[in-house]
Amino acid sequence: MVVCFGEMLIDFVPTVSGVSLAEAEAFKKAAGGAPANVAVGIARLGGSAAFIGKVGEDEFGYMLADILKQNNVDNSGMRFDPHARTALAFVTLTKEGDREFMFYRNPSADMLLQDKELDENLIKKGCIFHYGSISLIEEPCRSAHMAAMDIAKKAGCILSYDPNLRLPLWPSEDSARKGIMSIWDQADFVKVSEDEIKFLTEGDDPYDDKVVMEKLFRPHMKLLLVTEGNNGCRYYTQEFKGRVAGVKVDAVDTTGAGDAFVAGILWNLASDLNLYKNESRLKEALLFANACGAITVTGMGAIPALPTKDAVHQILGKSTT
Repeated sequence: MVVCFGEMLIDFVPTVSGVSLAEAEAFKKAAGGAPANVAVGIARLGGSAAFIGKVGEDEFGYMLADILKQNNVDNSGMRFDPHARTALAFVTLTKEGDREFMFYRNPSADMLLQDKELDENLIKKGCIFHYGSISLIEEPCRSAHMAAMDIAKKAGCILSYDPNLRLPLWPSEDSARKGIMSIWDQADFVKVSEDEIKFLTEGDDPYDDKVVMEKLFRPHMKLLLVTEGNNGCRYYTQEFKGRVAGVKVDAVDTTGAGDAFVAGILWNLASDLNLYKNESRLKEALLFANACGAITVTGMGAIPALPTKDAVHQILGKSTT
């Protein structure tokens, strides 16, 4: 099982791309939150996943719990706050399908998860514990996040980290950089984007292997992945490094592409925890993960567009012939 920890919220996405929030005439609501997307992505591929986080004791909160259940994700680690609302995000889609966010979280329920509310047994059931950085921004959630990581580490889980930078949620750029890097050294597996490398290194070249190895790779790290959007990804382990090309598609909405990629690689990793030691097997798994991301950008919203295993094999069959 892969246990995903962090935020789950409602995204309001305009029904038309290329308009500002003010210009949008209508919005479609969709479940969001990177760790929850990853959990659903793994389950949709046929894997076993659980989600731990907090939502409001409100209609949106119950809706999110139901969506996880419908998608075969164990939601027993969810908590419902009677005093705070489920977080909302209004998303703008540019004509190219890229996103901008406006968040309603002051404070929202996900920020109020306490360490005493953690389901320790559920965390210990996982072979991989996956998380982001949004849960590090505010107390008490930060302490709950640290406690959950500690439980997972002691239970022998692989720690998987996707910083998933959302700058508007942090008090400042400096606090975001420090917060994201504060738990960097604990992770066994890290997935980071080119933009995030540029941000975390304060402007260094994200394509420079030396920058990645000197500033972001750590001696104990099992795997560091750098995603390059539709161009694919690069991989770094203690033994080897390289890149895997992307799968070309026409993008409609890039929401959830990174989460689908993470789901694809974690699904592979959960069935073979030593995957990162075998370069040819790793490259196969990364091509699979790239295809997961590619399929997701061809549909609107994250969770509805996450692929099945059959859909991935189908697109890979087409791209190799």
